[in-house]
Amino acid sequence: MVTKGRDVKIETRAMGHRQVLESLSGLLLALFVAMVSSTVVSTALPRIIGSLNGTQTQYTWVVTATLLTATATTPLWGRLADLFNKKTLVQAAIVIFVIGSLLAGFAQDTGQLIAARAFQGLGVGGLQALVQVVIAAIIPPRERGRYNGYLGAVMAVATVGGPLLGGLIVDVSWLGWRWCFWVAVPIAALAFVVLQATLKLETVRRENVKIDYLGAGLIAAGVSVLLVWVSFVGNSFDWISWQTGAMVGGGLVLLGAAIAVELRVEQPVVPLHIVVQRTPALAIIASLSVGMAMFGGAVFLGQYFQIGRGYSPTEAGLLTIPLMAGVLVSSTISGRLISRSGRIKPYIVAGTIILVLGFLGLGFVDHATALWIVGVAMAVVGIGVGMTMQNLVLAVQNSVPLSELGAASASVTFFRSLGGTIGVSVLGAVLANRVTADLSAALHVPAGQSTGSTSALNLSALPPQVQTIVHTVYGDATAHIFLISAAVGVVGIVAALLLKPITLRTTIDLEKKEADSAVAR
Repeated sequence: MVTKGRDVKIETRAMGHRQVLESLSGLLLALFVAMVSSTVVSTALPRIIGSLNGTQTQYTWVVTATLLTATATTPLWGRLADLFNKKTLVQAAIVIFVIGSLLAGFAQDTGQLIAARAFQGLGVGGLQALVQVVIAAIIPPRERGRYNGYLGAVMAVATVGGPLLGGLIVDVSWLGWRWCFWVAVPIAALAFVVLQATLKLETVRRENVKIDYLGAGLIAAGVSVLLVWVSFVGNSFDWISWQTGAMVGGGLVLLGAAIAVELRVEQPVVPLHIVVQRTPALAIIASLSVGMAMFGGAVFLGQYFQIGRGYSPTEAGLLTIPLMAGVLVSSTISGRLISRSGRIKPYIVAGTIILVLGFLGLGFVDHATALWIVGVAMAVVGIGVGMTMQNLVLAVQNSVPLSELGAASASVTFFRSLGGTIGVSVLGAVLANRVTADLSAALHVPAGQSTGSTSALNLSALPPQVQTIVHTVYGDATAHIFLISAAVGVVGIVAALLLKPITLRTTIDLEKKEADSAVAR
């Protein structure tokens, strides 16, 4: 069936199972390469920052830079997907990602690496948003659960295989850490070719297209200013200072201006009439909370195992397997159960509760906790993630017409990524301040001079007795950020409980009356 309106032509006929699998092949490769770009670095990053003689704050910003640009551009990619050919946009995102990966591999210092990772994030944001949009455009919500197993498998392979691959790369002397970035290039090229051959989508045609670049720019600027403030407050300047006033005030003014623009423009980047509805609003709040907890907590696990426990990058990758095994198992099982019943709220509620319990367990680890206890807690966190992240996006997609699917999907992905960016920045700042204070106290030297001119992350360059102190300090300090993650996750539980009972539709698009009602709201 083809739905025709004043200025839009969209293919809404559902594909057969074989066609879906063929189309998914390229999309899943694109999603895989986007996820690997983060996970392959997770276990290697302590070695990378150590070799570049970087700091804990720079460690955080190598991760945050990618998340920030990915988050800021996600709504723009989503709006573009409602206006232009989705396949072409996915391939454009792949090209941007490849250029960023090459630049990161050639970085000579942490500043260059952070800049390259920021550029890479432009492509990552496109891939994360557009893959969700395209999948929603070819598979009805009720049927989408049966394919969650494939998504879960990609997530598991990328997040388990990525750290293992990153660990192996930095542990092999003739490769070196630069290949952690270059290794994604051939995979991305393969995804580009497979997409060209397998993905067939109608082009959305709309006259008088106007992209809200001003709104997108204001959102990106406002979020960036606030995150820069989070990273440096309490260290470079005080909480109550003119710098805090300027940055917080400036960030809020920029975001306020962004809201004003979004309310006025005809085609907003973030459709406020959608995000203020009950189901999308609560799903966004839950996604923000889950993103803060999951990204913010999990990104430091590799550092915990290496710096806090003394394991090699390869061993650290192996030790994170329980986390991703939990994601794979729970996303596969819950997806099939949701497709069978059409009910989604119970799984989201259960997932948020399980996620909080897992982070509470991690909140009591230290440098000497038995590994099986850490593994069980990580598996519980993974189960919670697998039951919530994709299903929160699905809840929003189920409530909007196909014509606004891109913007709605990107909005919930945007807030989830925003939560992750905030989480990494805030928890990274907490960890950096805690480690600095504890190292200073342990070594009886002023803060900031605990290891002289050598980075505390460059363990091989430190005396053995100092290495022992660094292991203890990092191992004990990491628990605090997991407890914060658990506290943030409680907000997700509340939002999930307030969701209305949802029955997934069996059609690609809303029925006409439902679509008219959704647009009117």
